[in-house]
Amino acid sequence: MTPDASKTMKGALMRIAEVAEKYDISADTLRYYERIGLLRPVRRNTGGVRDYSEDDCMRIGFVKCMRGANVSIEALIEYMQLLDEGDATLEARKQILIEQREAARERLARVQEGLDRLDYKIAHYDELLAGRGSCSAAGACGAK
Repeated sequence: MTPDASKTMKGALMRIAEVAEKYDISADTLRYYERIGLLRPVRRNTGGVRDYSEDDCMRIGFVKCMRGANVSIEALIEYMQLLDEGDATLEARKQILIEQREAARERLARVQEGLDRLDYKIAHYDELLAGRGSCSAAGACGAK
């Protein structure tokens, strides 16, 4: 089979534009992910065009999912490197996910605090608009 064959044993190869569209990721982002080691170097055909395999696409899907969960690029790079090392790294990969989950919980708590403040202020304005509250100074108006 030639290096630029349009099929692999696992399935059809995809060009960068197709992968970008399929995963709603820009081609620039895909190149960046490859450059920083988040993705393995992608096979290129004889014309130098990237040909993404099914395995490449599965990794891109995973990275997109984890980025959607706000997993940091640094943590993902480490995770993907460990993934390539095999099952001996299961515990280390799990630990990365645990740390990222804790960071997400901390971010969520900060967002919840902000929502609570907004709810308080909105309720205060409901009281003002209903004529049941007063506000003598903007700075003192229900600051929590």
